[in-house]
Amino acid sequence: MSPQDASGRALQAEERYRLLVDAIIDYAIYMLAPDGTVVSWNAGAQRFKGYTTDEIVGANFTQFYTPADREAGLPERGLKNAAEQGRYETEGWRVRKDGTRFWAHVIIDPIRTSSGELIGFAKVTRDLTEKRAAEESLRQSEQQLRLLIQGVTDYAIYLLSADGLVTNWNAGARRIKGYEPEEIIGQHFSRFYTDEDQAANRPTTNLALAAREGRLEEEGWRVRKDGTRFMAHVVLDAIRDEHGHLTGFAKVTRDVTERYETQKALDKTREALFQAQKMEAVGRLTGGVAHDFNNLLTVILISLDLLRKRLPDSPLLELINNAAQAGERGAAMTRRMLAFSRQQTLKLEAVALPELVLGMHSLIKQSIGAKIAIDTHFELGLPRIKADAHQLETALLNLVLNARDAMPEGGKIVISARPAPLTETPPGSATADHYLLMEVADSGEGMDADTLEKAIDPFFTTKGVGKGTGLGLSMVHGIVEQLGGKLKLQSIPGSGTTVQLWLPVADADSTPISSAATQSQPAQPAIQGLRILAVDDNELVLINTCALLEELGHRPIRAHSAQQALDMLERIAVDLIITDHAMPRMTGSELAEHLAISHPNLPVILASGYAEITDQPARALPTLAKPFDERGLALAIGRAMELSDF
Repeated sequence: MSPQDASGRALQAEERYRLLVDAIIDYAIYMLAPDGTVVSWNAGAQRFKGYTTDEIVGANFTQFYTPADREAGLPERGLKNAAEQGRYETEGWRVRKDGTRFWAHVIIDPIRTSSGELIGFAKVTRDLTEKRAAEESLRQSEQQLRLLIQGVTDYAIYLLSADGLVTNWNAGARRIKGYEPEEIIGQHFSRFYTDEDQAANRPTTNLALAAREGRLEEEGWRVRKDGTRFMAHVVLDAIRDEHGHLTGFAKVTRDVTERYETQKALDKTREALFQAQKMEAVGRLTGGVAHDFNNLLTVILISLDLLRKRLPDSPLLELINNAAQAGERGAAMTRRMLAFSRQQTLKLEAVALPELVLGMHSLIKQSIGAKIAIDTHFELGLPRIKADAHQLETALLNLVLNARDAMPEGGKIVISARPAPLTETPPGSATADHYLLMEVADSGEGMDADTLEKAIDPFFTTKGVGKGTGLGLSMVHGIVEQLGGKLKLQSIPGSGTTVQLWLPVADADSTPISSAATQSQPAQPAIQGLRILAVDDNELVLINTCALLEELGHRPIRAHSAQQALDMLERIAVDLIITDHAMPRMTGSELAEHLAISHPNLPVILASGYAEITDQPARALPTLAKPFDERGLALAIGRAMELSDF
């Protein structure tokens, strides 16, 4: 190839290179003389910086720099570094022709001859303003997020590595868990779990679930640095890179102990309310059944009593006596039902509990047999309790018999009492300021949780068929509730049962129970020949009541309702009225209120299948509990006539 051809081809190559550089608009590509004078200019440079070729060629490149950078000698330093190091690369603010700034990525390369002589510089500039703005926005966003997370104190927010190591720690984590960042970063997060959860491999399982599902949310107990526990609501999110590879976990924990305890207390209150409502409903039903049953027993027992008197030498007398005994047992059952439903009349007195138990000692020993030991523990100086001594004796005997039945092979029963500490409160709502705790504990079979929950329900029993009515413990519960106290059961299968009775302490001015007061009063002389109006809406009860009155030597008149009785009293005179209390349209108490106005001196006896009359009339009236017998009826008549100054 001739020198002329080679020179031509070189010129063509140089022209193609110039055309290529001039065509690039995304980069400013131009040449500088050794002193920084611009000697070439491409389309990209013109687009970025705003100068045309004629305006900028021959000018010094320092005018692209900010005044501060020029004053600092940054342009000269860039050329010097490029010349000495063979390349200079930097980023910084540059200035356009119109004075606006842009963020530039700059590369300066020295241009030398084959002999090494510096003849200028090649400079490539790229406008990265948008990229830098995006990076700055991201940086600020990350900074704000970091500050936000660090400022949150109600949530523990931190990151875990893929294998569960703590990699950062915020102020909330420090407050909730108690660790400083330098104490916990680099440690495994399993230390926040309880010993039980760690033994069950819960931390590893949770990481695996979060990695597989992408997210795990749960509540459970966690452990602070000081060893205390708190209920935590935990969210664990898996973090993956753009390729889907697991890089770690984001963990957010909130202390919800207060909410948990509040909900637990609310659930307990709801359960107590439900139990109270259930027992109230069952109590009403039981009381109603007992009332109706007492009416039936009144008819049966009066009829049997009259038969027994009129057939004294009959071969049927034994059968009559058997039927009467069965009726008395039925009456005892209704008394238990009324005790459970808290519909019985109580005689409240100041009772010394140790004396009451001592007085029952012989009865208790006879009831439990020789295989069971009985022990008592009473603190000295125990205050008296406000109670009905007879009902409390009945309740204690029931508890002892239950304890006996729980120990078929023998064992030990301990009866104890102590003042309730002020720091303890009875189950449910307290109605008294001070309580005495009486406990009856046995060493028997105990009860599981399900049996314990149902133990005081009426008619629930674990005894065999025919061996228990299921009313004993419910009766005790009813008596204690009516006294203003509470019953609490504690039992562990195989370790025995303890029944705890919270009994209200008597006021200082309460009258102590007197042995003389409990002695039976001398019998009043029999009163006969009275004209008595018997009022009852139950025909059978009315017939038998009148028959019994005739047996006592009186002259009975029947009325089937309170209104009928009032109508009859306008035409006839009577000496006494015996009226049932629970009647439709007008009760016996309401009848007595009418009579207090129209016949103020007329004696009235209220009879009821309920042991307690809730709407007693203003004036005190003698009452007669159904079922009643001849003696009970005679005593009631005697009391009524005595009150009327007969």
